[in-house]
Amino acid sequence: MTINTVVPESGKSAYRIFHFSQAVKSSGLLVCSGQIGTNPDHSLHESAEDEFRNAWQAVGEVLKEAGLGFEDIIEYTSYHVNFNKNIQAFMKARDEVLSEPWPAWTAIGISELAVPGARVEVRVIAQLR
Repeated sequence: MTINTVVPESGKSAYRIFHFSQAVKSSGLLVCSGQIGTNPDHSLHESAEDEFRNAWQAVGEVLKEAGLGFEDIIEYTSYHVNFNKNIQAFMKARDEVLSEPWPAWTAIGISELAVPGARVEVRVIAQLR
């Protein structure tokens, strides 16, 4: 099995320091690591909806680096802190980038993420063209 890493410019330091790829290409799929909605300076928005938009923008950067777009997503998993409080804002931000036919989706409520104060992490799988 061949695995090719996908590391956008924004992820090169994480690749070097934490030893993980933002995505890998293998067996016709792009499997993306979870993306958290931090700002370029690694801070978080006060607004949950803006944080969720940032997370989807980060997903978009990984997809673009792999030559793909949001329409190529076949499945995604979202990990939510304060799930019930924020799910509507998450779905609003999601609907700005995804459309029918809807990918498969698993949403999981959790207690915390790797970035203190973060409210969501989005992980996707996309079909390679």
